[in-house]
Amino acid sequence: MTDRNERFFTQEIIREKILLNYQKEVPYSVEIEVESFKDEEKLLRIDAVIYVARDSQKGIIIGHQGKALKKVGTEARKDMEEFFGKKVFLQLYVKVAKEWRDKENMLRNFGYEFQ
Repeated sequence: MTDRNERFFTQEIIREKILLNYQKEVPYSVEIEVESFKDEEKLLRIDAVIYVARDSQKGIIIGHQGKALKKVGTEARKDMEEFFGKKVFLQLYVKVAKEWRDKENMLRNFGYEFQ
């Protein structure tokens, strides 16, 4: 039992794969947003965006010929299929949100709360 929704677990699975597959500060400069989560009879269709703070990080996340992003996506998809108990069609996108960690409105959009 949990009070978290499926989108939260999807984001956390993707975040875990990024932490495991990338070095240095890059994993700590990303945020995941699930743009679409469609639960069909035998399939979950998920579109997610990986936001990075700088252009150089986008290239690192994607990797040469997209291989690094594909690896993250494949590993995340397999974990999601096990977690949700059905096939998953996962599409990942990478976008730059300049210095998102320094902008309060962006942090709020990503679910961070301030007092």
